[in-house]
Amino acid sequence: MSPATVAIHASDLIKRFPDVLAVDRLSVEVKAGEIFGLVGPDGAGKTTALRMLAGVLMPDLGSAMIAGFDIVRDAEAAKAVISYMPQRFGLYEDLTVDENIRFYADIFGVSRTERVQRASRLLDAANLTQFGHRLAGKLSGGMKQKLGLVCALVHRPRVILLDEPTNGVDPVSRRDFWQILYSLLGEGVAILMSTAYLDEAERCHRIALLHQGRILFSDTPSELKKHFRGAIVAVVSPSPRRVQAFLANAEGVLNVVLVGDGVHLVVDDAERRIPELRRHMVSAALPFDSIEQVVPTIEDLFVAATSGSHRGMDR
Repeated sequence: MSPATVAIHASDLIKRFPDVLAVDRLSVEVKAGEIFGLVGPDGAGKTTALRMLAGVLMPDLGSAMIAGFDIVRDAEAAKAVISYMPQRFGLYEDLTVDENIRFYADIFGVSRTERVQRASRLLDAANLTQFGHRLAGKLSGGMKQKLGLVCALVHRPRVILLDEPTNGVDPVSRRDFWQILYSLLGEGVAILMSTAYLDEAERCHRIALLHQGRILFSDTPSELKKHFRGAIVAVVSPSPRRVQAFLANAEGVLNVVLVGDGVHLVVDDAERRIPELRRHMVSAALPFDSIEQVVPTIEDLFVAATSGSHRGMDR
């Protein structure tokens, strides 16, 4: 499979439920050897989109091709080349790590020789080799997620669909998880994953910002940042909520969002506004440790994109 091959092509997918339009004309392309991220909060439509692409849920309108298969007309054939890992992957907790892998390999007709070779490499990458005889039910949450990924990959799929795979996973397991994903790219695998962790979006080759079922912006993280209008000023303060409330309507401030132990301000001109904002806080006796311009993050982009009038983002 050529690196330029389009492995996933979805066009104008729509899915309605009785009370909500879950996915609204979603169009996306993912190439072989690429990690593409659907980024958004709970309720954005990420899970519904992935379930349609996996052939688990039929769209109301639109079309999608997965590795050359039409997921509407030929969903069963498409499933042979897809690995879909939902938020709760179906591990058998009364089976060991090795037995779970063997079970999933048998489902896809993987030979014993290939299974042993494939599992050995994946378990090593996941740091699970020494746990082969442990019951899956006795694994930590992060280890279960890594085992789920190993099981999903044992049959060498061409397309991998991952629904918030690192949700609730510890930092070490998240690192191992991403190492496994990167190791697959040389095989020409296309990876489409959803995440609510905006910092994880930086690790994807391309991302789409999804809000209320619709893609607002889609590009590489670095290119998306070029759409950002204005500048980000970070204020570190022991009273971030007071700072947020006080500066929300200050002149030149387009948006304010809480970030960790401070706030990020979207301003029209950082060089001009920083001295003004500093004076305002000093005069109001608002405590702060620092105020400086910083590079926009994906979180800043998403907040700007989802604000009522897209303030802070250029179309």
